[in-house]
Amino acid sequence: MLKLNNLSKTYTQGEKSVPVLSDLNFHLNKGEIVSIMGKSGSGKSTLLSLISGILKSDDGDIILNSKSYNGLSEVELADLRASHIGFVFQNFHLVSYLNALENVMLPAKVNGVTNPKERAMDLLEKVGLKDRANHLPSELSGGEKQRVAIARALIHDPKLILADEPSGSLDEQTGEEVMDMLFELVQKNETSLILVTHALNVAQRCQKIYNFTDGQLVAHEI
Repeated sequence: MLKLNNLSKTYTQGEKSVPVLSDLNFHLNKGEIVSIMGKSGSGKSTLLSLISGILKSDDGDIILNSKSYNGLSEVELADLRASHIGFVFQNFHLVSYLNALENVMLPAKVNGVTNPKERAMDLLEKVGLKDRANHLPSELSGGEKQRVAIARALIHDPKLILADEPSGSLDEQTGEEVMDMLFELVQKNETSLILVTHALNVAQRCQKIYNFTDGQLVAHEI
């Protein structure tokens, strides 16, 4: 359902060229859960930005659900991203002046989800936050914010979720609880998941582990 074909990306720092991705090939099946590990600055977040269409590669192609990114306009890429991809970030990225319910509903409004309020409340119940629906992010704990973010990522039934260090800012116990919830929900929905993490114990819960090294994804034995 996702293919990266000969993907390359280089940044320019002054007069110096810094290659981040080098002729990278990768594929992800429907419902597959994989993790990507690597040193800070190795290019993991750049890779997620390319898959989401926020960044454009220098060479190669990305194909999501048989749709090639090459030749798509910024508007078409934004539509593809909004309709097919969900995001979970380390720092939650909730809108501060919207309550939990309103934050979860945001992607639903963009994608024309039927009965968005009912769908959002159902997801908040699944993540154990039905009674916190009217609370602002400032009134929620870190773990609660991340559970809201997970519900938001799932509301439009995306084909793919990109999660960038989703437990990185949480304490160990809360991080485990949040990851339990994320894995359970993506498996129930048969949603594909690409999880960037520094935590080996989290990575080992995925079906496959890749190390990001020298611009390539190298399979790691679990």
